[in-house]
Amino acid sequence: MRTITYLRATDTAGAVEAVSSDPTSDYLAGGTTEVDLLRQEVLNPRRLVDINDLPLNGIEGTPEGGLRIGALARMSDVAAHPVVRERFPVLAQALESGASPQLRNMASMGGNLLQRVRCSYFRDAESPCNKREPGTGCSALAGFSRGHAVLGTSEHCIATHPSDLAVALVALDAHVRTLGPRGERTYPADEFFLLPGDSPHREHPMEHGELITGIEVPATDPARRSLYLKVRDRASYEFALVSVAAALSVVDGSVADVRLALGGVATTPWRARRAEDFLVGAAADADAFGMAARVEMADARPTPMNAFKVELARRTIVRALRTLTGGREADPGTGSPT
Repeated sequence: MRTITYLRATDTAGAVEAVSSDPTSDYLAGGTTEVDLLRQEVLNPRRLVDINDLPLNGIEGTPEGGLRIGALARMSDVAAHPVVRERFPVLAQALESGASPQLRNMASMGGNLLQRVRCSYFRDAESPCNKREPGTGCSALAGFSRGHAVLGTSEHCIATHPSDLAVALVALDAHVRTLGPRGERTYPADEFFLLPGDSPHREHPMEHGELITGIEVPATDPARRSLYLKVRDRASYEFALVSVAAALSVVDGSVADVRLALGGVATTPWRARRAEDFLVGAAADADAFGMAARVEMADARPTPMNAFKVELARRTIVRALRTLTGGREADPGTGSPT
């Protein structure tokens, strides 16, 4: 049996010092993913620094119409907050579709962004996996890959990023604030998640001991008209086969502004910038939506097992945008078309 020591942090600077000074230490917040990985011996820290007493759980709107969220705010509290539901419905819907109520009551916002992939080869602690043991190979390339990525892949990793929340934040141009040994930093959400390339074990630009302290979401014109549409094998708690975070502004029948991000299909929360560029100024109709979806998915690199995701992603993008333009109504609580 492995021995793990435990420290309960009482201030943010002390927590950062405790972890950054010891390469065998790690943070513990809600623990909804980390505890599982400890049990499976995928993660092997020698010390856990509990940060739940730190004052990082605030949720507040800004005078400019934006949003500030503490890293330790619970997913359920953020999803239920009136400012979130009014100004950023896509965020509330992503949170509510991302986990069971029990998990949402425990899981922290910062922890959700740092959750590890659900690839079975990463989690079985035995199969070759470049994320878990760099240089050992990627078992999914020739193995079972139905749920794996078709965008942003490399010859070293095709694992899909698991977070629904992150997809919504990328679409909303959010920023992630941190505190580390070198002081405070701010990362655009779209740059906070790294493509696997030849170093898939490195998923974020943070250094060891750097702690997420908060998330900032700016006010944007289309944010109030937004949704999160998630397609999965079952309607209950399940990871996405494809998901779309969409925000849209239409003026005189044309797309004035649009924000799109995809989940379930890429190695990171995937900002669909090609589709966005195509749509701005285009007619807000199904034909334009379909063409934008094809443009975005043109570089997809599927395996024989997950090739269906390419067409599914195209259809989901169109369905999300049609919903926002009144072509099809969606349940405001889940983002699922009715």
